[in-house]
Amino acid sequence: MVLEVLEGGLLTTVQDLGRHGYEGYGVPVAGAMDAFALQAANALVGNDLGEAGLELTVIGPRLRATEGCLLGLAGADLGCVLDGQPLAPWRSYWLPAGATLSFGGPRSGCRTYLAVAGGVDLPLVLGSRSTYLRGGFGGYKGRALRAGDVLALSAPAGRRLASPSAARFLALTYGDEPVVRVLLGPQADRFTAAGMATFLDSTYEVSGDSDRMGSRLKGPRIEHTRGPDVISDGIALGSVQVPGDGQPIVMLADRQTTGGYTKIATVIDADIQLLAQCLPGASRVRFQAVDLDEAVRLRGAQAAQLTLLAGPRAYNLYDVAPADGECLPGGQE
Repeated sequence: MVLEVLEGGLLTTVQDLGRHGYEGYGVPVAGAMDAFALQAANALVGNDLGEAGLELTVIGPRLRATEGCLLGLAGADLGCVLDGQPLAPWRSYWLPAGATLSFGGPRSGCRTYLAVAGGVDLPLVLGSRSTYLRGGFGGYKGRALRAGDVLALSAPAGRRLASPSAARFLALTYGDEPVVRVLLGPQADRFTAAGMATFLDSTYEVSGDSDRMGSRLKGPRIEHTRGPDVISDGIALGSVQVPGDGQPIVMLADRQTTGGYTKIATVIDADIQLLAQCLPGASRVRFQAVDLDEAVRLRGAQAAQLTLLAGPRAYNLYDVAPADGECLPGGQE
């Protein structure tokens, strides 16, 4: 069973939760920009939460399956259409053999995650199937998908699934001006009181130069106490670097492993998805400081949602024909 790529879309890559443990060798983690949405899409089709799926950016691909398969959509609403019928995200659907899946463009957010029961069958590179574009490895030949590519799919595991509408409580609306929560530091002392107030009280535009490596923001200049440089140290997911121009950069999935700019804050795990879904050139963000206890609580609440979605297996969709109504296009029950 394979997925045929008829059109590649703007930037469609194979991603899982990234390759961890190699940053000491200079290898970025990569992986899904919105890890929560990828895991939800996998839960909807009975995969392990970290299974490889497709990350679709702004303008999705056009795909066709050679055999019928179950797919899950989560994340942004990119106007998915199955042979003329609109499909909403945060649901699972049956993709009949020969049917065509296409995407019209962003309605809310900018990245959709498409999981297929069984997962994408590609070799592991350093323990991950994620595509690292700058390095040209992982995923499908180390690059974005394009017309003519063929993706092999693994056989479904046959796990029992929840109803295709079980993810309704997870559905998120991605606004154009999200409030992103941060932990201050690790170099908060390198900014003046006025600079810290600027960071927390201002609205920043997500620049068109943003990419999978980082979200570049434009707005009021953040003032340092004694320059922007520090001895290079590790870069965590969500680190907010402030170089000499005073414009913050939030480091994301394809971030470098080390960097020498001061870091005023770190975006909490639970809010990384908000930045991942910001449309460059159109979205604006504000920052709100929280303490570590709140960050841990929010992370736990998000993990509990995924556990709830992946846990109850009320229906075995692999054993139910589409005519029985459990996995029809549109998710009717």
